[in-house]
Amino acid sequence: MSRAENSVLFRPFRLKGLELKNRIVMAPMTRMFAPEGVPGEANAAYYRRRAEREVGLILSEGTVIDRPTARNEPTIPFFHGDAALAGWKQVIDAVHEAGGRMGPQIWHTGSMPGMTGWQPDTPIESPSGLLAPEAPRGEAMSEEAIADTVAAFAKAAVEAKRLGFDTLELHGAHGYLIDQFFWSGTNGRTDRYGGASIRERSRFAAEVVAAVRRAVGDDFPIILRVSQWKQQDFAARLAETPDLMTDWLAPLVEAGVDILHCSQRRFWEPEFPEIDGENGLNFAGWAKKLTGAATISVGSVGLSGDVVATFSGEGADSTGIAPLIARMERDEFDLIAVGRALLSDPDWVVKVKAGDHENLKGFDRAALAELV
Repeated sequence: MSRAENSVLFRPFRLKGLELKNRIVMAPMTRMFAPEGVPGEANAAYYRRRAEREVGLILSEGTVIDRPTARNEPTIPFFHGDAALAGWKQVIDAVHEAGGRMGPQIWHTGSMPGMTGWQPDTPIESPSGLLAPEAPRGEAMSEEAIADTVAAFAKAAVEAKRLGFDTLELHGAHGYLIDQFFWSGTNGRTDRYGGASIRERSRFAAEVVAAVRRAVGDDFPIILRVSQWKQQDFAARLAETPDLMTDWLAPLVEAGVDILHCSQRRFWEPEFPEIDGENGLNFAGWAKKLTGAATISVGSVGLSGDVVATFSGEGADSTGIAPLIARMERDEFDLIAVGRALLSDPDWVVKVKAGDHENLKGFDRAALAELV
């Protein structure tokens, strides 16, 4: 594929105060290289390297809000406290010096356990004290805890803007706290944060978004990552129809979300093939069509295996990006996030821009062992 054929990926993108030189986003990927929750020089160099190599927008690994059990591993970074925030200041300054743009992914893991078996020393919180249907873990949040959590998200947003980040992303996907409110399998509440409908169960997320919007003002873009699938259930679907997807996502856009980051395991899979066929719109395409918001698509870009295969120890081969180019050319979504390919190959964007697809690397799990 020639450089000219790739040009659709290298159009500038602008939304409010965010100006990007291309449409390629580094997806947020948990790395667990922040001892005591504090990012350091190695983290700054890791992100700077991608900025130097033409990534349009970098989204950080998940970094947690100021709640007692917001993280599920001891080396996940904080986005609170003087030391951690000083570390993030070092990161964003390094990215800006390299000409990049970046937002932190703001996170609360809810009742989702980590990979190592580590346990926090304070009670785990979630909507209904559940990890999955009929799988208790932790405590149901009181309304006071919910209010404090909303405030903690807003406080993190204030810090992101103060430190000089260009945007921020709220993590509302993959079975973590915000997503646990969305999912009927983990939200059995009978107060205003629960309910039979997805619109009712979106109230918590809408309150978080609204609080963040008030905190950062009108011109600071807010991204929200969402997914149908959960780590607890890869086949889970929050919205089985376009109408239900509208009920889910439209209130979040109305509350202040500018960009929906629509996570799929494989970006090329149609969301509602029964409506528009096997080559129909993917999740990000439908979200854009239904809400009018800008969208980011993501899921195994340029790779043969999806992220779930990574959990089970597999790598992935490079497959090229022709299907991506076809969807970008019809403006199905606005931006594309690349994850594992950028871990193994920091030069991925440079190679794509040059049309050098023969030298694109696949994903090697060895890349997870260090910050390359």
